[in-house]
Amino acid sequence: MNNLLRLIGRRLIAFPIMIIGVSFLVFFLMSFSPVDEAYAALGESATIEQVQAYHKQYGLDDPLPVRYGRYMNNFFHGDLGTYGVNRASVADRIALALPVTLQLTFIGLFIGAVVSFILGVIAALYRDKWPDQLLRVFSIAALATPSFWLGVMLILIFLGKLPVSGPLPPFGTAGYWGRMLLPAIALATPLTGQMIRIVRTSMVEELDRDYVRTARAAGIPYATIVSRNVLRNALITPVTTLGMKIGYLMGGAVVIEVVFNLPGMGMTLLAGVQGNIPTLVQGVTTVVAIAFIVINIVVDMLYLLINPRIRSV
Repeated sequence: MNNLLRLIGRRLIAFPIMIIGVSFLVFFLMSFSPVDEAYAALGESATIEQVQAYHKQYGLDDPLPVRYGRYMNNFFHGDLGTYGVNRASVADRIALALPVTLQLTFIGLFIGAVVSFILGVIAALYRDKWPDQLLRVFSIAALATPSFWLGVMLILIFLGKLPVSGPLPPFGTAGYWGRMLLPAIALATPLTGQMIRIVRTSMVEELDRDYVRTARAAGIPYATIVSRNVLRNALITPVTTLGMKIGYLMGGAVVIEVVFNLPGMGMTLLAGVQGNIPTLVQGVTTVVAIAFIVINIVVDMLYLLINPRIRSV
């Protein structure tokens, strides 16, 4: 228990350090943007006097450390800045976009988990036979398929059969699931290909253990051995590996949203880039990076709880 608490404590201590590091990196890189925030807010027709007044009002001419300190102070108070002539809130825009990205991420995770676990178990039970060979080809093809390319192919195939554009209906409705199905499949496919191999390998290793042979020699039905013992022991590694992929799925979801025109973080980031809105780009990038860190730390701590073997490390 002491080792477990110490490992969890290390991750909690590292969390604020990583938050500061990633936020500073994003802020530092955005400082090289040739886009003047004043012109982005006031419009290209703004006079030099208006631009100078804007710089003075918002401290844009202050040294970088001062601006970063002010940015982080505002960030911890929920203020990510404003954009546009109407001074719209970046935080409010992200609050609408982030749930869409998270929903797509976890729907894709669910699809990938269910399909890969089923197919991985089948491949292990029929190892070196034709189902295993067929699933091996499928897993390699799925792993090698770029999500964005698959998304485009799905749009061309299901155009007119499933909604592939337009506003996102309310969560839980039939229209919502129809709108999210194809993006989730595109997002989950490479993950599924990778996880099939991991599940198969873990299952094969467990099926070759001595306790399985002993149980079969004792006359216990093979299906009972697999369902009660082998699956429980073999799925520890795939489950923890899958958890560590959540952050990467979230990054992939940002790209898939652009392909399917979903109103998530990806489309928000694209709007910021196309509209030359530095505050919006900076806010989206920072929040996505921090969400990636938070998800991975939570999964890391759950991994410590699930797998007792690592607690002694």
